Amino acid sequence: MVNISHETSSEIAMRLERVIQETRLTVYKGAYIFEEFPLGEFKSRADEKALALVRDDQVWSQLIERDDPNEEQFAIWRFHFPNGADNSGFVGWLAMHLKTLFGTGVFVVCGQNSNDGGIFDYWGCPLELSDQIISEVERLVGQK
Repeated sequence: MVNISHETSSEIAMRLERVIQETRLTVYKGAYIFEEFPLGEFKSRADEKALALVRDDQVWSQLIERDDPNEEQFAIWRFHFPNGADNSGFVGWLAMHLKTLFGTGVFVVCGQNSNDGGIFDYWGCPLELSDQIISEVERLVGQK
């Protein structure tokens, strides 16, 4: 459920600092890339181990584990939010925090699992910054 509320910037930050401490964090080992293929090749190319599959009007893009220095490689982590958590604004809040500290953007792919709290997010950052960024995320969650 998307929450609608009117808060000050400091109230938002305080709420989201609590929310991140309530999440379940999973950090994936290895390097991940986005592999693209034409829409018509879905049945033969979709990888059941892909973390995410998204499409536009021309291609499918799947997030798969692959160590390929010829591709843009990413480190991946996932947040599962507890049922009923007001995580509105979370993506922008954490993305800005990481951009301010490390100078890089991130990407986020969201999904829903109604049997496990609802919304979950896969996050990715450049592989070369993974140690620093994941350490900061673990610190925010309270795992460090």
